[in-house]
Amino acid sequence: MAAVRNAPRNAAVTVHLVILTVLDDELVALVLAGNPNRVSLPGGRVVDDEELLGTAERALWELTGLDSTDVHVEQLATYGAPRRVTVAYLAIIPGVAAEAITDTDLEVALDDEADVDADDDSAPEDEADRADEDEAEWLPVDELLGNPDCLAFDHHQILDDGVERARAKLEYSTLGTAFCPDEFTIGDLRRVYQAVWDTALDPRNFHRKVSCTADFLVETGRITSGESGRPARLFRRGDVDRLHPALLRPTD
Repeated sequence: MAAVRNAPRNAAVTVHLVILTVLDDELVALVLAGNPNRVSLPGGRVVDDEELLGTAERALWELTGLDSTDVHVEQLATYGAPRRVTVAYLAIIPGVAAEAITDTDLEVALDDEADVDADDDSAPEDEADRADEDEAEWLPVDELLGNPDCLAFDHHQILDDGVERARAKLEYSTLGTAFCPDEFTIGDLRRVYQAVWDTALDPRNFHRKVSCTADFLVETGRITSGESGRPARLFRRGDVDRLHPALLRPTD
């Protein structure tokens, strides 16, 4: 057997987060903006004695002050490049929690945040120094995905996959309620679907569909003032995870 030449060093294992929410009826992602021309997804290197989910939860906590008991977190996919393997997670944050994060004007320094450009043979010696200068901000998903060059490394692909995962799961799961506070109106939920799917939905048709989907929503017995001043019933998420029948995305 021929000898293997130029064997690469062990690849760094990192975790990155696609953190999504709906603000002002628009789907947005939380990114780190340390470079005036490019932004990146938050994340960090997996440290000793830490599981992948533990790294994701640590990064989420350091960035937002929230943990997996507060928000929906799920593994998205694994991405490989020379000298780096990244495991991505999708996190969905309610808009009210995201507004609080925005108000803090938060700056983060994720521990040993490490990404290595596949075309660069010399990795920065201290990626944490770079992360110290990164400022977290919410940016519209359409803006980020519409400009692939604005995202560092392979983060455009990771973000695109995370957004499509969210859009698909809104059809057959109760993921849409993860964008909402504990109690919400059907109008609130419809605006989430509209923002994530990037399409307008007929209010009456949407109300009928979600009301007829077994155990999707549970009435709280409380009401709030609607946009027109009329009382609107408040709901919470039901006990099911999958929707029967599914709520299908409108097609062009």
